[in-house]
Amino acid sequence: MKNTTRWIASVATAAAIFFAGNVNAQTAPTTTTPNPWRFGIGLEAGVPTGNANTISSFELGGTARLQYDMTSHFAWTLTSGYYNMFGKDGYSGLGLVPVKLGIKEFFAPQFYFGAEAGAAFETSQSKDTKLDLSPTLGWANHTWDVGVRYENFSGQGNSYGLVGLRVAYAFGL
Repeated sequence: MKNTTRWIASVATAAAIFFAGNVNAQTAPTTTTPNPWRFGIGLEAGVPTGNANTISSFELGGTARLQYDMTSHFAWTLTSGYYNMFGKDGYSGLGLVPVKLGIKEFFAPQFYFGAEAGAAFETSQSKDTKLDLSPTLGWANHTWDVGVRYENFSGQGNSYGLVGLRVAYAFGL
């Protein structure tokens, strides 16, 4: 899993260098295009799948997402937060902190396909680091972002996931 963590760190560093390399100091705006940076705070709810279904029947969490619009149809995302899979039948539950880089591709006005990859850090039980992969279908306007996704966590011989809904309030930076 150390190689996966290094790979994720390398991708995050490359993205940060790319974004920082495009920053220019100017005395006056040269265009009237809107700011490409957006920030969203979301509430997450979901149903655990795979091995997690035996210990939990409900997931609740919150996330923060930074979005950079490359074009009117394509955006880069960086998402992190906390997921809590509440325990059932005597199990203590499971906490996760995801850190994911992703894309949003708008295939129709306000409708998008998203894909994210990163690491999820377990905060309870074994404290493992899992590979986190997540495809999403969603709807977004200038203020709201609603997405339905499947999220898969795998590594250390244990794989599980969740089917989730994210409702977020977003604003330009």
